[in-house]
Amino acid sequence: MVMGEASREEYKIQSFDAETQQLLKTALKDPGAVDLEKVANVIVDHSLQDCVFSKEAGRMCYAIIQAESKQAGQSVFRRGLLNRLQQEYQAREQLRARSLQGWVCFVTFICNIFDYLRVNNMPMMALVNPVYDCLFRLAQPDSLSREEEVDCLVLQLHRVGEQLEKMNGQRMDELFVLIRDGFLLPTGLSSLAQLLLLEIIEFRAAGWKTTPAAHKYYYSEVSD
Repeated sequence: MVMGEASREEYKIQSFDAETQQLLKTALKDPGAVDLEKVANVIVDHSLQDCVFSKEAGRMCYAIIQAESKQAGQSVFRRGLLNRLQQEYQAREQLRARSLQGWVCFVTFICNIFDYLRVNNMPMMALVNPVYDCLFRLAQPDSLSREEEVDCLVLQLHRVGEQLEKMNGQRMDELFVLIRDGFLLPTGLSSLAQLLLLEIIEFRAAGWKTTPAAHKYYYSEVSD
């Protein structure tokens, strides 16, 4: 990590208690000295409770993976992280029923991990379908009636949509059929949800870029 990235990790660690802060600092600097499976569980647990942390945790996970690989040539942390993600992914409907915030945090976290973790400079194939499945769930009619889920869907597509489409274009086409249907058949959609869905449809149509005119239109509307 360069110096600026190190200071950002320090900043994110401040949201933990003192003992956990020490655990994470050690994992970043001397990963062989701590139980890295425990570290993975701590990061996932906190990500499911703290939506701000879940947006940035991927960078911390990437830093620990790099540190472990450099020090020991192993991937204990990555294995523990992926195992835990798989458990949460398999129980995603129960999580959504139990806690909407926890569900939104989980989707944010898994997309963040997909964004940061690389194998041979490519996104991890093992995460492509789970990430798609989460986004498909957010595009179902009952989710589109909740602004928190629409907001999460659009934010994640802004972040990883282009990468996901390169990995599996057919599933992205299918996802946008759902999004268009949701926009065109607005049963219980708020005006903000409609606006967000229209914005992401245009964003993809423009090659995953926002034109200046579109940015001015959508973001002046959102701020109003």
